[in-house]
Amino acid sequence: MSAEPIWFRLPPPPTEVPRAPERPAPRAVELTIDGASVAVPEGATLLEACRSIGIDTPTLCYLENLTPVNVCRVCVVEVEGLRTLVPACSRTVEPGMVVQTDSERVRHSRRMVLEFLASSVDVSTAPDLRRYAERYGAEPGRYGPTAATVAQPVKVDNELYVRDYAKCILCYRCVEACGTDAQNTFAIAVAGRGFEARISTEFAVPLPDSACVYCGNCIGVCPTGALMFRSEHEMRAAGTWDEARQARTDTICPYCGVGCTLTLHVQDGEIVKVTSPLDHEVTAGHLCIKGRFGWAFVGKRGE
Repeated sequence: MSAEPIWFRLPPPPTEVPRAPERPAPRAVELTIDGASVAVPEGATLLEACRSIGIDTPTLCYLENLTPVNVCRVCVVEVEGLRTLVPACSRTVEPGMVVQTDSERVRHSRRMVLEFLASSVDVSTAPDLRRYAERYGAEPGRYGPTAATVAQPVKVDNELYVRDYAKCILCYRCVEACGTDAQNTFAIAVAGRGFEARISTEFAVPLPDSACVYCGNCIGVCPTGALMFRSEHEMRAAGTWDEARQARTDTICPYCGVGCTLTLHVQDGEIVKVTSPLDHEVTAGHLCIKGRFGWAFVGKRGE
């Protein structure tokens, strides 16, 4: 007789699909913010706690899809019992904390940071910074016309985007996006100190000679316009850029099966730039070179 097939001896499949054990819900932490009692999950930051009750805490270097680096210091808040102000974007909540987000000490610190930034860099394309400066009564002009700045020529060395580091506030967002938070290319980093501090490629080589893969994720996270689509840069120079006339439409990137969501910015029937929602579950706002820049073929039928 022939041997019995091995699959006859296998145990029957389970009647129920195994489920992963449920994780216990995080413990709630209670604290006081501006006199109001707040309860947030353990591990939440002070910024998240503030936002949970509708407090608009200013941020420049912080972005939801990046690791907090605590460099701009404009989100600082006052915690009872601590000697120094703490950055709300990275400081986690603790039971019984008493936090002030709008004390005179906090407002003074934020005003000084904004004045320092606005007196040394070009903030003409930094709407959030300008809005915060107005909110806190910052007067960068009081440092006088001889205040040191980081003015320098615009770097235009490729067809996709330009670098205007006269607008750079060294928020590290682009460095984080180029690193482990998104692209893992590590084409750029902060070099130098003081007013010599700058975003630089390895050994300061031209961008086309660097490790840059032109994903454009650095542009997507830049808060000041220091990194900008070349199309936007040229339209601004020509005086034709007008966000009030631009429509935004979400669609799916056509190039592969990943399913990245693209937000098309359209002005006068032409796509002028592409972004991606920060809350997109696939890429959290990050794209590749095709998704961010590969739209030039649209509208060119018959050419």
